[in-house]
Amino acid sequence: MSEQTLQDAVKEKYGAAANQVAQGKTACCGGGASLSGCDPITRNLYGEAERGSLPAEAVAASLGCGNPTALAELQPGEIVLDLGSGGGIDVLLSARRVGPAGKAYGLDMTDEMLALARENQRKAGVQNVEFLKGTIEEIPLPDNTVNVIISNCVINLSGDKDRVLREAFRVLKPGGRLAVSDVVLRGEVPADIRKSMELWVGCIAGALQESEYVEKLAAAGFASIDVEPTRIYQVEEARRFLEAAGFDAERIAPLVKDKFMSAFLRASKPALAACDCPPDCIDLPCCH
Repeated sequence: MSEQTLQDAVKEKYGAAANQVAQGKTACCGGGASLSGCDPITRNLYGEAERGSLPAEAVAASLGCGNPTALAELQPGEIVLDLGSGGGIDVLLSARRVGPAGKAYGLDMTDEMLALARENQRKAGVQNVEFLKGTIEEIPLPDNTVNVIISNCVINLSGDKDRVLREAFRVLKPGGRLAVSDVVLRGEVPADIRKSMELWVGCIAGALQESEYVEKLAAAGFASIDVEPTRIYQVEEARRFLEAAGFDAERIAPLVKDKFMSAFLRASKPALAACDCPPDCIDLPCCH
């Protein structure tokens, strides 16, 4: 599938999900709970206090596989960017964590999700938020803009993950950090089973091997890379989906066991080297 075709498919699925929420339903990627990643992928990701502080539509539109705002250790005054912000749940939670001195950007390419997110922002009464239209492969922000980048099960949807990670590195300030939830694969799985499991895990998924994800982060320039599994998916959870797709769940269980997971990936953009020149020095690059 070409990158453009994949983007179009993601737009269609997530646009349908946003429309479901607008109609008072829970987002299920346009496919209904039995044929989507709605449960158990998205269950129990947010605490009662977090859910209660936001509009019901923001919670209903959550299609992630983790809770990056809870794991990113956001600090007051920081500037945060959420890649693939959807209905805005992680942006709104981030905005409250960084406080009025900070700011949270949400980036999404789907008009329906952006409209839903802006309405959720209005209902929540959160001011330090800005939703941007664009793709995660071409982030519409200048270099060295944000302190923290979060994302919730979205980078796996991109057809050019290397470009996404390079863009994330570009817009992070030196010393800034990446803190994303995503789908990760550990070990080999037959192609047809992998495809079906990926479709179950997310609306449209393209999970990377854990080692490949680490390599791509390093190639983009990131350091201090860490992968922390947060939820391991089992065949029993996907039984109905897999059987509907024509698989014998019992037969493939050993092939899938402990291989598909949501993980929290941390990495940082190296800080600028300290300058050893005296206070009145103007001759060295680090002194400007």
